[in-house]
Amino acid sequence: MTLTADETIALAQPPFAKLLDIRTIEANGEDEVVAELLVREDLTNRNGMLHGGAIMTLADNVAGTATYRQMAPGQYTVTMESKTNFFRPIPLGTRVRAVARGLHIGRRTMVWEVSLYLEDGRLAAKVTQTQMVMNP
Repeated sequence: MTLTADETIALAQPPFAKLLDIRTIEANGEDEVVAELLVREDLTNRNGMLHGGAIMTLADNVAGTATYRQMAPGQYTVTMESKTNFFRPIPLGTRVRAVARGLHIGRRTMVWEVSLYLEDGRLAAKVTQTQMVMNP
């Protein structure tokens, strides 16, 4: 079986993303990646909502995956800056969707806007993140 480039990227997730069970579900065009995460009890805060750190991890992972799609073989990426706005809680049992869209796709840096949505389509958080592209 031959995998498409997007399937290969979806499977090539880092160990931490696999631990959280973040699933890359779409890669549209050159500058959009969509991922989902099911809110399990071990990812919640003391109020039973998705922990802010898990929200930021999901956004970081989808922005990193989007950057990865743009890089040349052998390059790698690191998060340079990230800002998160939280708009509403994400309850236990929710499948949250993260959509990364490119704001700037450069050779050295890439800036992504990641929107996190509840299942009913309401915006739960917005992250703006800069990824630095590194050469070995």
